[in-house]
Amino acid sequence: MWPAVFDPFKELQDIERRIGAVLNTNRPVQKVESFTPAVNEKVDEKGYYLEIDLPGVEKENIEISVNEGVLTIAGERKLEKKEEKENYTRIESFFGRFERSFKLPADADADNIEAKYENGVLKLFIPKRPKAEGKKIEIK
Repeated sequence: MWPAVFDPFKELQDIERRIGAVLNTNRPVQKVESFTPAVNEKVDEKGYYLEIDLPGVEKENIEISVNEGVLTIAGERKLEKKEEKENYTRIESFFGRFERSFKLPADADADNIEAKYENGVLKLFIPKRPKAEGKKIEIK
């Protein structure tokens, strides 16, 4: 439906993996990387619907913007897993930045986009603009 825009974070992550494989390095306990959230799309006569899976992302860490017909959803995930046993403690932190951009269709009403976030899923509704009715022009 919408062409995805180039994701530089994904490209950097791929390069990091390849370099790590060549150097045979172990990843640190704290991971800083980007991720690409999954997106479901639906269209009907009222508008466009997007569902973006953002597990572990707090609402405060999500930014939604529209600029020159491009909808951008960006943010950061900060997860920490702590495991304590009798002889050891393990703490793993996962941090990741994400950004997804979509070119809005010509009939999208960018001024009235609605966003809702619950249970790790961001839901966006982008209404369609009403179709312009033709009109007769009187010749004077």
